Amino acid sequence: MVKISFQAVSGQKVEKESDGDKTEILIPHPMIPEENLFHCRVLYEDSVYAPLRGRQELEENVGIYLADNYEKITVPVPHFGGSDPADIIHDFHRGLTAYHDIALDKCYVIELNTTIVMPPRNLWELLINVKKGTYLPQTYIIHEEMVVTGKVHNMRQLGPFIYRLCNGKDTYQVYRLSINKRDTKDCHHIRHFENTFVVETVICDEA
Repeated sequence: MVKISFQAVSGQKVEKESDGDKTEILIPHPMIPEENLFHCRVLYEDSVYAPLRGRQELEENVGIYLADNYEKITVPVPHFGGSDPADIIHDFHRGLTAYHDIALDKCYVIELNTTIVMPPRNLWELLINVKKGTYLPQTYIIHEEMVVTGKVHNMRQLGPFIYRLCNGKDTYQVYRLSINKRDTKDCHHIRHFENTFVVETVICDEA
């Protein structure tokens, strides 16, 4: 089951003068479709790698920016170990994904996988429908593995959103491997959700 809630929307204070006195009025900002923030909790089972754990929970914040065609996923420190906290940018204009592993304070950039990541409009519609009460059933997890190929030196080529996320941090190019085909060490796991299923991204240094 997936539970969705909207983030609180802040208001703008306006001072109004009336007969020499100032009255403070709070005008709430309208919900802007181009910048919607969601708080998500997802229940899932990992029948392959953790069949005895039963149901697990993933929590994250999702920002969807329709006008700029990108998504930002923020995964906090999980309640149980095995996954790193992270900020993730899916930039559909540039065709890139960036993972900022907060525990390592490093960024990893790869070509956007559109078979896993829903486009902003589709993800926005999914979360809106879930918010309305159309709950997804308990979902599942898939796994993808990546290996570091080298350091990124020209950060501006990554576009403004990934640049803002990763500038000043060690940033690496990675590529995807066939599952269980790696000959690597020192791997880190990030679990996230931007579809009807959970994804575990495993990022490994070269052997």
